[in-house]
Parts: sequence; structure tokens; C-alpha cells
Amino acid sequence: MRKEKIEELKQYENELKTIKKELLLNSDKKFITSRCYKCTLNNGKSINREQIIKSGKDGSAVIVAPKLKEKDEFLVVIEPRVFTEKTIAVSFPAGYIENNESPLTAALRELREETGYMPQKILHLDEFYQDEGASKALNHSFLALNCEKKFNQQLDESEIIRYMSLTYDELLELENMKYLTGSNSKLTLCRIKKYLK
Repeated sequence: MRKEKIEELKQYENELKTIKKELLLNSDKKFITSRCYKCTLNNGKSINREQIIKSGKDGSAVIVAPKLKEKDEFLVVIEPRVFTEKTIAVSFPAGYIENNESPLTAALRELREETGYMPQKILHLDEFYQDEGASKALNHSFLALNCEKKFNQQLDESEIIRYMSLTYDELLELENMKYLTGSNSKLTLCRIKKYLK
């Protein structure tokens, strides 16, 4: 990996790593809740299952691998992920699909909000359940081609996101170095390989 890219990543890691976690008791913030169901199967048996609900929705999301127009590199985002070993993660831009929003519209919106980049072309790569045992969340991965910087980041108040560009080989190195560890980004990374020829 290029020395300047390692230094850039280390700078973001130092800035965004978690230095303290406090358990909040009686918090009124409830992003994640669950619903319990008794489900009767066609064979007459019943099973009880819990469904994860995120902010009142099913949690379906998009993941976008943005390939830059001016060079043969991809954008990744670096964010605090406080429950991971490193407490930060490198991933592709991603986010939840809003009510009445198509996956494609959500992908373009999330890419713009998190990076300010927009593609000339976008391809739907795959769709997959995030946690089919406890969730209806259906995720969609995309490859955004010929991306150019058009806007400033438009982050929510609670979002802290940095981004950088890396070659495909450097993405694989980050995966081996245990920075790119999220299943959504790992699957998307696998899916873009056939488009690199």
C-alpha cells in the first residue's frame, strides 16, 4: 500500500478512534427495538421469533462502491464503529433506504451525502438479507462509475465521516489488515471484481 495512503488512514484512525464508552441507563433514545411474533408454519408447528426494527423501519440499506473518473481508484469512508475491535471501520458509502425511496435513489443520495461525489453511471450488483434470522432488512449493493466531486458532504448531526481513495489492490490489503471488515462492504468488494477488466 502506498505510504501516503497508510499515513492518511492512520490520521483518520487516530482522530476517530473511541477513547471512552459509558453505558447510558434509562436512555430515551431507542434506534433499535424488536417485535415478537408467533409464526405458524404450513406443517402446523409454531415458532416464536423476534424481528429487529431500526428507527421504526425494517433497516433495508444500500452500499455503494464509487469508482473515480479521474483515476483508477475507489472511494471508501472511514467512520467511528465503536463496537468493533479498532473502534473505526473502513467501508463503502452506505445508508438506510428511506420510506417511499427506491434502492437506486437511496444509493445516489447516500453517495452524495457522505462524499459529495456523483457517478455518470451506476450498476446494481446484488441484493441480500442483512440478518435473515431476525430482520427484514434487504440490502442492495451498487457500483458507481466515473464519479466526480460535485457537492460538499451533507452529513447528519451524529455522523462523522472521512473519505479517501484507494486502488482495488489497496482495498484488498485493508481487508487483510482488518480495517475493511463489515460484511456489506466485503460482499460489495467481491462483486465489483468482475467489472475491473
